[in-house]
Amino acid sequence: MTGSDIAGLIAAGVFAVLVALLAIPIWKLGKVFDELRAAVREVSDGTTPLLSEVTNTVATTNDQLRKVDGITSHVSDASANISALSSLTAATVGRPLIKVAAFSAGVRSALGTRPTGKGRRSR
Repeated sequence: MTGSDIAGLIAAGVFAVLVALLAIPIWKLGKVFDELRAAVREVSDGTTPLLSEVTNTVATTNDQLRKVDGITSHVSDASANISALSSLTAATVGRPLIKVAAFSAGVRSALGTRPTGKGRRSR
């Protein structure tokens, strides 16, 4: 054996040790990738039903909001009608009451009598 043969054997031995030392982390990294693949599959399997439930919830919420919008519209119409009815009642009942009060004040003034009360004097 010559010196170059011995150097080649030493280099081959060092290379074999290096491969053996690097094989362990590569093997562990392979297991990490297997776990990662399993975790991604589990998340994917859990996400699909969750997305369908969210879609159903959003659809139901939109239906309820449409109903609330209809109710709000009807309440707005009802409040406008009540306001108009209140104005009509005030115009219908208020004016005659004012006329009656003015008439009774005029009659009292014409008759010269005033109601007496505490702190009031009759003329």
